[in-house]
Amino acid sequence: MAKPMKLYFAPLEGITGYPYRNAHRALFMKPDRYYTPFITANQNMILANREKRDIAPENNRGVPLVPQVLSNKAEQFAWVLSEMAERGYTEVNLNLGCPSPTVVTRGRGSAMLADPEDLDRFFDDSFREMDRQGIFLQVSVKTRIGSADTSVAGALTEVYNRYPLCEVIIHPRTRLQQYGGQPDLAVFREMLASSVHPVCYNGNICTEGDYRRLREMFPEEEYPMLRAVMLGRGLLRDPMLAEKIAAGEAGNEAGTETFPIRDEREMLTRFHGTYLANIRREIPEENNVLMKMKEFWTYLGDRFGDSEKLRKKIRKTRSLTEYEGYARRIFEGCDILPAEDGLQP
Repeated sequence: MAKPMKLYFAPLEGITGYPYRNAHRALFMKPDRYYTPFITANQNMILANREKRDIAPENNRGVPLVPQVLSNKAEQFAWVLSEMAERGYTEVNLNLGCPSPTVVTRGRGSAMLADPEDLDRFFDDSFREMDRQGIFLQVSVKTRIGSADTSVAGALTEVYNRYPLCEVIIHPRTRLQQYGGQPDLAVFREMLASSVHPVCYNGNICTEGDYRRLREMFPEEEYPMLRAVMLGRGLLRDPMLAEKIAAGEAGNEAGTETFPIRDEREMLTRFHGTYLANIRREIPEENNVLMKMKEFWTYLGDRFGDSEKLRKKIRKTRSLTEYEGYARRIFEGCDILPAEDGLQP
Protein backbone atom coordinates (compact mmCIF):
# COMPACT_ATOMS: atom_id res chain seq x y z
CA MET A 1 0.00 0.00 0.00
CA ALA A 2 1.34 3.43 -0.95
CA LYS A 3 2.46 5.72 1.84
CA PRO A 4 0.12 8.65 2.53
CA MET A 5 1.47 11.91 1.19
CA LYS A 6 1.98 14.92 3.39
CA LEU A 7 -0.63 17.62 2.86
CA TYR A 8 0.25 21.32 2.94
CA PHE A 9 -1.92 24.45 3.11
CA ALA A 10 -0.77 27.03 0.55
CA PRO A 11 -0.79 30.67 1.61
CA LEU A 12 -3.11 33.31 0.19
CA GLU A 13 -2.40 36.96 0.86
CA GLY A 14 -5.17 38.69 2.78
CA ILE A 15 -6.91 35.49 3.90
CA THR A 16 -4.66 32.82 5.44
CA GLY A 17 -3.01 34.89 8.16
CA TYR A 18 -2.76 33.63 11.72
CA PRO A 19 -6.43 34.23 12.68
CA TYR A 20 -7.46 31.96 9.79
CA ARG A 21 -4.73 29.38 10.45
CA ASN A 22 -5.56 29.18 14.15
CA ALA A 23 -9.26 28.69 13.42
CA HIS A 24 -8.52 25.99 10.87
CA ARG A 25 -6.03 24.16 13.06
CA ALA A 26 -8.39 24.24 16.04
CA LEU A 27 -11.10 22.34 14.16
CA PHE A 28 -9.52 20.20 11.46
CA MET A 29 -7.04 17.34 11.73
CA LYS A 30 -5.02 18.16 8.67
CA PRO A 31 -2.95 19.53 6.92
CA ASP A 32 0.57 18.66 8.04
CA ARG A 33 1.91 22.15 7.39
CA TYR A 34 0.76 25.71 6.86
CA TYR A 35 2.72 28.36 4.95
CA THR A 36 2.58 32.06 5.70
CA PRO A 37 1.70 34.65 3.08
CA PHE A 38 5.06 35.86 1.82
CA ILE A 39 7.36 38.02 3.91
CA THR A 40 9.16 40.58 1.75
CA ALA A 41 12.91 40.93 2.16
CA ASN A 42 13.49 44.63 1.52
CA GLN A 43 16.54 46.84 1.28
CA ASN A 44 15.81 48.43 4.65
CA MET A 45 15.90 45.00 6.30
CA ILE A 46 12.91 45.79 8.47
CA LEU A 47 9.92 43.51 8.91
CA ALA A 48 6.53 45.18 8.60
CA ASN A 49 4.44 45.10 11.78
CA ARG A 50 1.85 42.98 9.96
CA GLU A 51 4.56 40.45 9.09
CA LYS A 52 5.89 40.41 12.65
CA ARG A 53 2.44 39.62 14.01
CA ASP A 54 1.81 36.91 11.45
CA ILE A 55 5.00 34.98 12.19
CA ALA A 56 5.14 35.63 15.95
CA PRO A 57 5.39 32.22 17.67
CA GLU A 58 2.87 33.30 20.31
CA ASN A 59 0.31 33.85 17.51
CA ASN A 60 0.87 30.40 16.03
CA ARG A 61 0.93 28.01 18.97
CA GLY A 62 0.31 24.46 17.86
CA VAL A 63 0.41 25.37 14.16
CA PRO A 64 3.14 23.60 12.11
CA LEU A 65 4.21 26.71 10.22
CA VAL A 66 6.76 27.49 7.49
CA PRO A 67 7.44 31.16 6.72
CA GLN A 68 7.45 31.97 3.00
CA VAL A 69 9.87 34.65 1.81
CA LEU A 70 9.96 36.86 -1.27
CA SER A 71 13.48 37.96 -2.17
CA ASN A 72 15.85 38.44 -5.10
CA LYS A 73 18.93 39.67 -3.19
CA ALA A 74 21.20 37.24 -1.35
CA GLU A 75 22.06 39.58 1.53
CA GLN A 76 18.41 40.43 2.14
CA PHE A 77 17.37 36.79 1.90
CA ALA A 78 20.00 35.78 4.46
CA TRP A 79 18.80 38.57 6.77
CA VAL A 80 15.23 37.24 6.68
CA LEU A 81 16.50 33.75 7.42
CA SER A 82 18.34 35.05 10.48
CA GLU A 83 15.13 36.74 11.65
CA MET A 84 13.22 33.48 11.25
CA ALA A 85 15.91 31.52 13.09
CA GLU A 86 15.68 33.95 16.03
CA ARG A 87 11.97 33.15 16.23
CA GLY A 88 12.62 29.42 16.36
CA TYR A 89 11.79 28.43 12.78
CA THR A 90 13.86 25.68 11.17
CA GLU A 91 12.74 26.05 7.53
CA VAL A 92 12.01 28.92 5.17
CA ASN A 93 10.25 28.62 1.82
CA LEU A 94 11.48 30.83 -1.03
CA ASN A 95 8.62 32.05 -3.22
CA LEU A 96 9.54 31.76 -6.91
CA GLY A 97 5.95 31.30 -7.98
CA CYS A 98 4.01 34.50 -7.33
CA PRO A 99 2.77 35.88 -10.70
CA SER A 100 1.36 39.15 -9.34
CA PRO A 101 2.38 42.10 -11.57
CA THR A 102 3.37 44.16 -8.51
CA VAL A 103 5.78 41.39 -7.51
CA VAL A 104 7.04 40.58 -11.01
CA THR A 105 7.84 44.21 -11.91
CA ARG A 106 10.23 44.27 -8.94
CA GLY A 107 12.04 41.20 -10.28
CA ARG A 108 10.79 38.87 -7.56
CA GLY A 109 8.62 35.78 -7.42
CA SER A 110 8.06 34.10 -10.78
CA ALA A 111 10.02 36.87 -12.55
CA MET A 112 13.16 35.09 -11.33
CA LEU A 113 12.35 32.06 -13.49
CA ALA A 114 12.93 33.89 -16.78
CA ASP A 115 16.74 33.52 -16.60
CA PRO A 116 18.01 30.30 -14.96
CA GLU A 117 21.58 31.64 -14.99
CA ASP A 118 20.59 34.66 -12.92
CA LEU A 119 18.65 32.37 -10.60
CA ASP A 120 21.73 30.16 -10.25
CA ARG A 121 23.79 33.20 -9.22
CA PHE A 122 21.16 34.16 -6.66
CA PHE A 123 21.29 30.69 -5.07
CA ASP A 124 25.08 30.60 -5.13
CA ASP A 125 25.32 34.02 -3.49
CA SER A 126 22.59 33.16 -0.98
CA PHE A 127 24.10 29.90 0.25
CA ARG A 128 27.54 31.52 0.45
CA GLU A 129 26.06 34.33 2.54
CA MET A 130 24.27 31.82 4.76
CA ASP A 131 27.57 29.98 5.31
CA ARG A 132 29.36 33.26 6.06
CA GLN A 133 26.79 34.23 8.67
CA GLY A 134 26.43 30.76 10.13
CA ILE A 135 22.74 30.43 9.21
CA PHE A 136 21.67 26.78 9.16
CA LEU A 137 17.98 26.91 8.32
CA GLN A 138 16.59 24.53 5.73
CA VAL A 139 15.47 26.17 2.50
CA SER A 140 12.64 24.91 0.30
CA VAL A 141 11.45 26.46 -2.95
CA LYS A 142 8.00 27.03 -4.41
CA THR A 143 8.34 27.34 -8.18
CA ARG A 144 6.42 27.48 -11.40
CA ILE A 145 7.60 25.79 -14.59
CA GLY A 146 8.69 28.94 -16.39
CA SER A 147 7.95 32.59 -16.94
CA ALA A 148 6.64 33.16 -20.47
CA ASP A 149 6.79 29.48 -21.48
CA THR A 150 8.10 26.11 -20.29
CA SER A 151 11.33 26.05 -22.31
CA VAL A 152 13.40 26.72 -19.17
CA ALA A 153 11.79 24.00 -17.03
CA GLY A 154 14.69 21.57 -17.42
CA ALA A 155 17.25 24.28 -16.72
CA LEU A 156 15.35 25.31 -13.59
CA THR A 157 15.47 21.75 -12.27
CA GLU A 158 19.21 21.65 -12.93
CA VAL A 159 19.62 24.82 -10.86
CA TYR A 160 17.59 23.43 -7.97
CA ASN A 161 19.54 20.16 -8.09
CA ARG A 162 22.83 22.02 -7.52
CA TYR A 163 21.83 23.34 -4.11
CA PRO A 164 20.97 21.76 -0.73
CA LEU A 165 17.24 22.42 -0.84
CA CYS A 166 15.04 20.36 1.45
CA GLU A 167 12.06 20.33 -0.94
CA VAL A 168 10.83 21.72 -4.26
CA ILE A 169 7.14 22.63 -4.49
CA ILE A 170 6.12 22.70 -8.15
CA HIS A 171 3.07 24.54 -9.48
CA PRO A 172 2.94 23.37 -13.12
CA ARG A 173 1.89 26.66 -14.70
CA THR A 174 3.93 29.50 -16.13
CA ARG A 175 3.90 33.04 -14.82
CA LEU A 176 1.81 34.20 -17.78
CA GLN A 177 -0.83 31.56 -17.10
CA GLN A 178 -1.46 33.01 -13.64
CA TYR A 179 -4.06 30.52 -12.30
CA GLY A 180 -5.91 29.84 -15.54
CA GLY A 181 -6.10 26.68 -17.61
CA GLN A 182 -4.94 23.25 -16.59
CA PRO A 183 -1.58 22.52 -14.92
CA ASP A 184 0.96 21.11 -17.38
CA LEU A 185 1.35 17.61 -15.98
CA ALA A 186 3.74 16.53 -18.75
CA VAL A 187 6.28 19.19 -17.75
CA PHE A 188 5.68 18.40 -14.08
CA ARG A 189 6.48 14.76 -14.83
CA GLU A 190 9.78 15.76 -16.44
CA MET A 191 10.79 18.00 -13.54
CA LEU A 192 9.77 15.37 -10.99
CA ALA A 193 11.71 12.62 -12.74
CA SER A 194 14.83 14.82 -12.83
CA SER A 195 14.70 16.16 -9.29
CA VAL A 196 17.19 15.00 -6.68
CA HIS A 197 15.09 16.65 -3.99
CA PRO A 198 11.74 15.64 -2.50
CA VAL A 199 8.94 17.19 -4.56
CA CYS A 200 5.54 18.55 -3.59
CA TYR A 201 2.79 18.96 -6.20
CA ASN A 202 0.61 22.10 -6.20
CA GLY A 203 -2.26 23.01 -8.52
CA ASN A 204 -6.00 22.31 -8.98
CA ILE A 205 -6.38 19.71 -6.24
CA CYS A 206 -9.93 20.65 -5.31
CA THR A 207 -11.50 17.30 -4.40
CA GLU A 208 -10.59 13.85 -3.14
CA GLY A 209 -11.05 12.68 -6.75
CA ASP A 210 -8.37 15.13 -7.94
CA TYR A 211 -5.99 13.79 -5.32
CA ARG A 212 -6.66 10.15 -6.30
CA ARG A 213 -6.11 10.96 -9.98
CA LEU A 214 -2.79 12.60 -9.17
CA ARG A 215 -1.65 9.52 -7.25
CA GLU A 216 -2.73 7.25 -10.09
CA MET A 217 -0.81 9.34 -12.63
CA PHE A 218 2.32 9.43 -10.44
CA PRO A 219 2.51 6.09 -8.58
CA GLU A 220 4.94 5.90 -5.71
CA GLU A 221 6.95 3.02 -7.18
CA GLU A 222 7.74 5.09 -10.30
CA TYR A 223 8.04 8.53 -8.69
CA PRO A 224 9.40 8.05 -5.16
CA MET A 225 10.49 11.70 -4.89
CA LEU A 226 6.87 12.89 -4.93
CA ARG A 227 6.26 13.15 -1.20
CA ALA A 228 3.59 15.83 -0.67
CA VAL A 229 0.66 17.73 -2.12
CA MET A 230 -0.04 21.41 -1.48
CA LEU A 231 -3.68 22.48 -1.37
CA GLY A 232 -4.64 26.07 -2.09
CA ARG A 233 -7.93 27.28 -3.50
CA GLY A 234 -9.40 23.79 -3.09
CA LEU A 235 -8.85 23.93 0.67
CA LEU A 236 -10.28 27.44 0.89
CA ARG A 237 -13.44 26.23 -0.86
CA ASP A 238 -13.59 23.06 1.23
CA PRO A 239 -11.83 23.55 4.59
CA MET A 240 -12.35 19.84 5.32
CA LEU A 241 -10.57 18.71 2.14
CA ALA A 242 -7.27 17.71 3.76
CA GLU A 243 -8.90 15.49 6.38
CA LYS A 244 -11.24 14.01 3.75
CA ILE A 245 -8.17 13.05 1.74
CA ALA A 246 -6.51 11.62 4.85
CA ALA A 247 -9.61 9.56 5.67
CA GLY A 248 -9.60 8.19 2.12
CA GLU A 249 -5.91 7.35 2.37
CA ALA A 250 -6.69 5.37 5.51
CA GLY A 251 -8.78 3.12 3.27
CA ASN A 252 -12.02 3.30 5.20
CA GLU A 253 -14.99 5.10 3.64
CA ALA A 254 -16.75 5.12 7.00
CA GLY A 255 -13.84 7.00 8.54
CA THR A 256 -11.35 5.94 11.19
CA GLU A 257 -10.70 6.80 14.78
CA THR A 258 -7.97 9.18 13.61
CA PHE A 259 -9.93 10.75 10.77
CA PRO A 260 -13.66 10.49 11.52
CA ILE A 261 -16.11 11.71 8.92
CA ARG A 262 -17.89 14.63 10.57
CA ASP A 263 -20.98 16.64 9.76
CA GLU A 264 -19.90 19.19 7.19
CA ARG A 265 -22.53 21.83 7.94
CA GLU A 266 -21.70 21.77 11.63
CA MET A 267 -17.94 21.98 11.02
CA LEU A 268 -18.19 24.84 8.52
CA THR A 269 -20.49 26.75 10.86
CA ARG A 270 -18.06 26.29 13.73
CA PHE A 271 -15.11 27.25 11.53
CA HIS A 272 -16.79 30.48 10.46
CA GLY A 273 -17.65 31.35 14.06
CA THR A 274 -14.12 30.63 15.30
CA TYR A 275 -12.53 32.66 12.52
CA LEU A 276 -14.88 35.59 13.14
CA ALA A 277 -14.05 35.53 16.85
CA ASN A 278 -10.31 35.48 16.05
CA ILE A 279 -10.63 38.42 13.69
CA ARG A 280 -12.67 40.44 16.19
CA ARG A 281 -9.97 39.93 18.83
CA GLU A 282 -7.24 41.14 16.50
CA ILE A 283 -9.03 43.95 14.63
CA PRO A 284 -10.98 46.52 16.67
CA GLU A 285 -12.51 48.40 13.72
CA GLU A 286 -15.84 46.95 12.59
CA ASN A 287 -15.32 47.97 8.96
CA ASN A 288 -12.03 46.06 8.81
CA VAL A 289 -13.62 43.00 10.41
CA LEU A 290 -16.32 43.13 7.76
CA MET A 291 -13.74 43.38 4.99
CA LYS A 292 -12.00 40.25 6.23
CA MET A 293 -15.25 38.31 6.51
CA LYS A 294 -16.32 39.34 3.02
CA GLU A 295 -13.02 37.94 1.72
CA PHE A 296 -13.80 34.71 3.59
CA TRP A 297 -16.84 34.14 1.35
CA THR A 298 -14.87 34.67 -1.89
CA TYR A 299 -14.02 30.97 -1.97
CA LEU A 300 -16.41 29.27 0.45
CA GLY A 301 -19.53 30.95 -0.93
CA ASP A 302 -19.83 28.82 -4.06
CA ARG A 303 -20.25 25.70 -1.88
CA PHE A 304 -23.70 26.89 -0.78
CA GLY A 305 -26.52 26.52 -3.28
CA ASP A 306 -29.08 29.31 -3.63
CA SER A 307 -26.88 31.62 -1.55
CA GLU A 308 -26.09 34.31 -4.11
CA LYS A 309 -28.75 36.76 -2.87
CA LEU A 310 -27.51 36.46 0.68
CA ARG A 311 -23.88 36.75 -0.39
CA LYS A 312 -24.77 39.88 -2.33
CA LYS A 313 -26.24 41.30 0.88
CA ILE A 314 -23.02 40.35 2.66
CA ARG A 315 -20.95 42.19 0.06
CA LYS A 316 -23.05 45.34 0.50
CA THR A 317 -23.63 45.44 4.24
CA ARG A 318 -21.81 47.88 6.51
CA SER A 319 -23.15 46.36 9.70
CA LEU A 320 -21.50 43.46 11.48
CA THR A 321 -24.81 42.53 13.09
CA GLU A 322 -26.47 42.36 9.68
CA TYR A 323 -23.52 40.36 8.37
CA GLU A 324 -23.86 37.75 11.11
CA GLY A 325 -27.56 37.39 10.34
CA TYR A 326 -26.95 36.82 6.62
CA ALA A 327 -24.15 34.33 7.33
CA ARG A 328 -26.37 32.43 9.76
CA ARG A 329 -29.08 32.14 7.13
CA ILE A 330 -26.59 30.69 4.65
CA PHE A 331 -25.29 28.07 7.09
CA GLU A 332 -28.75 27.10 8.29
CA GLY A 333 -30.79 27.25 5.10
CA CYS A 334 -28.64 26.73 1.99
CA ASP A 335 -27.67 23.35 0.59
CA ILE A 336 -23.99 22.42 0.71
CA LEU A 337 -22.85 21.55 -2.80
CA PRO A 338 -20.07 19.09 -3.60
CA ALA A 339 -16.80 20.73 -4.53
CA GLU A 340 -16.01 20.64 -8.26
CA ASP A 341 -13.04 18.69 -9.60
CA GLY A 342 -10.16 20.84 -10.77
CA LEU A 343 -7.60 18.43 -12.22
CA GLN A 344 -7.89 16.86 -15.64
CA PRO A 345 -5.43 14.15 -16.73
